[in-house]
Amino acid sequence: MKTPARDLLLERFRWIDGHADMWPVFRDGDAFKAVVQALVEPFRGVGVTAVCGIESRGFLLGGAAAMELGVGFVAVRKAAGLFPGEKLVRETEPDYRGLRHALRLQRASLSPTDRVLLVDDWIETGSQALAVRELVENAGAKLAGCAVVVDQMASESKTMLGVFHALVTADELPDIHG
Repeated sequence: MKTPARDLLLERFRWIDGHADMWPVFRDGDAFKAVVQALVEPFRGVGVTAVCGIESRGFLLGGAAAMELGVGFVAVRKAAGLFPGEKLVRETEPDYRGLRHALRLQRASLSPTDRVLLVDDWIETGSQALAVRELVENAGAKLAGCAVVVDQMASESKTMLGVFHALVTADELPDIHG
């Protein structure tokens, strides 16, 4: 069954010079709201106490998802940028471009009673999501699951992220050349 969020996403998604452009989804208030609601739907009522998102589109989606669930937002920042206080740091495995990223989480932002939902726009190798799982666990909290707009990750890696939910797979997106 197709969801309105999925349809809105596919209608507004585009490729520009070989790069995925999801920004039109965020610019359309109805589409943005539908996508955020669809992302968090499987996680309502399961005890999520915080949503985290990775800089940058993960901040946008994660903050909106936290508001939708009525919980707080926890930022995961990449190496550059001001981020005061004690931090937990984890370097990722190489991403789809072969790059490693140092991800940082404020130590005081999570406690052992937290159940955290990771929200992001796209997952390809899962390297950043798996690093976030380690950061969350190092803070004593538990990763409840992961919700993404576009899934391009190998299925065997998904089990390490708790409940995994995606609105579309990369194969369902409009043709990059079309």
